[in-house]
Amino acid sequence: MRKLFVRTSNYEKFSAAVTAVENRGAAEAGMMLVYGLPGYGKSEVLTSWAVDSGAVFLRANIDWTPRYFLVELAKALAVDPRGTSEQLFNRLLAVIATQQIPLVIDEAEATLKDHAAVLEKIRDFSDRTETMVVLVGMENIQTSIAKYQQISSRIAQVVEFGAASLDDVALACQQLAETPIAPDLVAEIHRQTAGRMREVMNAIATVERVGRMNGLKQVDVAAVEGLALTHDWRARRPRVVGKAKRAA
Repeated sequence: MRKLFVRTSNYEKFSAAVTAVENRGAAEAGMMLVYGLPGYGKSEVLTSWAVDSGAVFLRANIDWTPRYFLVELAKALAVDPRGTSEQLFNRLLAVIATQQIPLVIDEAEATLKDHAAVLEKIRDFSDRTETMVVLVGMENIQTSIAKYQQISSRIAQVVEFGAASLDDVALACQQLAETPIAPDLVAEIHRQTAGRMREVMNAIATVERVGRMNGLKQVDVAAVEGLALTHDWRARRPRVVGKAKRAA
């Protein structure tokens, strides 16, 4: 499977929101919130964007304290983590402000404990450097952050990641699969995965193996009849491809 980043409709929504934040009127409103159910590609999109934009990507930990966060940020920026929290904050502030480095905080729910103490520290960086901060979380994070008006008022854009469309899945199959995947199998992958990109990627890898093992120039539904492309974790059973409809 090719190692490429697929620009799905979720990516396009996110990219448009980035542009809107960059062109914002209020300098202090430099935060963005990205949320959605697991498997819809949030982390993949944000990781790719962080690499392209030079942003720091951190995955929040439930054990984070403001000091712990500062130390983790210092490691990512290769900044000396010694000294008091105030000294470390000022050292990091100087680097972020000078280089205009955006921050991406994945699993941002972990920053909300203790009255959002860690998120308040993150907000300080956004306020004082006017750089972008992207918070990434699950579907309920918007409601949780809304309790803290001093933070929610600084969120300029909110992006909800939804299920991948059939066109998104077709694009992923086209760009990632080294063995072409027929339209009927693209539709089956979309149906089985319900647009969860994480499962789409696994299905493409399975289809490729079938194609290679059988020397196929294209893999269609008939080629994978009776095989499990994905797994239903709730029902604890594989999703097996049914029989292809035969032409009359």
